Amino acid sequence: MGYSRSFLASFLLAVLLNVTNGQPLVPALFIFGDSVVDVGNNNRQFTLVKANFPPYGRDFENHSPTGRFCNGKLATDFTAETLGFTSYPPAYLNLMTKGKNLLNGANFASAASGYFESTAKLYNAIPLSQQLEYYKECQNKLVEAAGKSSASSIISDAIYLVSAGNSDFVQNYYINPLLNKVYTTDQFSDMLLRCYSSFIQACLSHPCHLALENLYALGARRIGVTTLPPIGCLPAAITLFGSHSNECVASLNSDAVDFNEKLNTTSRNLQNMLPGLNLVILDIYQPLYDLVTKPFENGFFEARKACCGTGLIETSILCNKKSIGTCANASEYVFWDGFHPSEAANRVLADELIAAGISLIS
Repeated sequence: MGYSRSFLASFLLAVLLNVTNGQPLVPALFIFGDSVVDVGNNNRQFTLVKANFPPYGRDFENHSPTGRFCNGKLATDFTAETLGFTSYPPAYLNLMTKGKNLLNGANFASAASGYFESTAKLYNAIPLSQQLEYYKECQNKLVEAAGKSSASSIISDAIYLVSAGNSDFVQNYYINPLLNKVYTTDQFSDMLLRCYSSFIQACLSHPCHLALENLYALGARRIGVTTLPPIGCLPAAITLFGSHSNECVASLNSDAVDFNEKLNTTSRNLQNMLPGLNLVILDIYQPLYDLVTKPFENGFFEARKACCGTGLIETSILCNKKSIGTCANASEYVFWDGFHPSEAANRVLADELIAAGISLIS
């Protein structure tokens, strides 16, 4: 079923690209969120959560680390290619000149950020509120580079992708007694969803400090939001919370499923409330769960361990060129490090993102 949807979506996009004479199907792609989509904004942050050193990026262009938490391309890189872009939305903080470089979009994501403001603060990452500030600055640069009329159509016709929530749970709630002893998982999810709502459309009665800054008010109309993945299947999560089992942690996956259901409901409410908004939930839970539970059927060899180091827990600075045991061929692995999919898995996830988000393009 997943394969046929992806194939059909890719076929439709190929036809559309042909009609548009090879021009991208949308004018720009703007990306917000966490390490799943960070392409190097954390390189310039005073944080330990970085990936701008080998073996990260070893299968990327020129075999160079860029700050992507992967051996190669992210799902959003593949998505950009499929949409017809010849380059990827650049890390906004890494751009020396912020003019014409922004005409096809930009990436504001920061590893260890989340919907919850204090998650980013724990790791000195860039919170979503600050990512929005950078986007506001980016809009002004677009007006300078392209003129007000062109900038306005870029902003309204662009696709906006948001990926967050993973760090809120795995790198904050589950390991932070100040949260997990005070809030039930249900209560914490509700808090995150209030933050999510305020990121899309401002609401003053929330703990997220976004005030009146929000994507909708800044002109975004085509927004795709990824679900939580099966967080109980991440190699590091199994190692930390799996009680010496090599199976996915069912309770963590259950938390993700519950959150995703609420995310769907919240998003439908926002869509109904905001005129002209096309808000689509992009499910990455099921496709990644399928890869983990049926690796061989999907062309993978290993789904419990990641490629980097022992494959049990390493990520960021623990995944380095001296890590012992790093695999030779990452394309056989569902995960590159303890938290992040390999390029091969990202290719599969990107097909699913395109299939789910076709209405954002048409």
